[in-house]
Amino acid sequence: MKSKKKDITVTLISTGVALIFLLPIVWMIFTSFKELGESLSTSSLIPKSWTIENYTSIFGADADAPILTWLMNTAIVTTAGTALVVFVDVLAAYTLARLNLPGKKIFLSIVVGALTIPGIVTLFPAFFLFREVGYLDTYAPLILPYSAGTMGVFLIYNFLRDFPRDLEEAAIIDGANLWHILRHVIMPTIKPVVATLTVITFLAIYNDFLWPSLVTSSDDMKTATVGLANLIQGSNFVNPGKMMASTVVATVPALIIFIFANKYFVRSVTNTGIK
Repeated sequence: MKSKKKDITVTLISTGVALIFLLPIVWMIFTSFKELGESLSTSSLIPKSWTIENYTSIFGADADAPILTWLMNTAIVTTAGTALVVFVDVLAAYTLARLNLPGKKIFLSIVVGALTIPGIVTLFPAFFLFREVGYLDTYAPLILPYSAGTMGVFLIYNFLRDFPRDLEEAAIIDGANLWHILRHVIMPTIKPVVATLTVITFLAIYNDFLWPSLVTSSDDMKTATVGLANLIQGSNFVNPGKMMASTVVATVPALIIFIFANKYFVRSVTNTGIK
């Protein structure tokens, strides 16, 4: 009986905390369906008069801001950046964990040491580097810097370090080269870890604001986070409904990705614990 009461209490508390965190999102969604006058004057959560004008206006030909362009830029940057991170991290981790690389311990020490360096430290050197080569306000500075991340290398390396080599040795006996081993033996094994790294990286790039705001200046190259931040300083600041509609449109893709990929987080943690 006591256990049942305890479970009910924990459930109620958890539900209450979840509602507190969800309240801003609920308010954002409801406000996006309010008319201009109601969004400015009323404090009620649910709209008295529902409208989709805020959504039609941001996608119309006479829209104040190129929301679709920002979303397209974000999709290109996040997809390319995530693919580059996963590709580089998998190769680097496999090399450190499985190959007889000269000076491997030194490289591993560099990877571990890089984890302790705050990203803000390398922000301005990277900015000046891209400025010197004339790549500012292009896709290059929005994508390339993410490939230097070391968290994924360390994560995959630790997963592979104690993994049995029997399957790899059997593949070598059958005549497989390193690429075949990586593709057909290693990748199926580390798929949950790679999926977790992919989702974490995707969301980190998608939500990044500081770096894109430094290296982009034109509306045609801005990402969704930078563009929405600029809306606050523009005409939409006096139209909360339209501003919330823009935010909802920018939030939905990341939310969908997280919902569908959430199972990989649980699977990765479970597999790591079993190992």
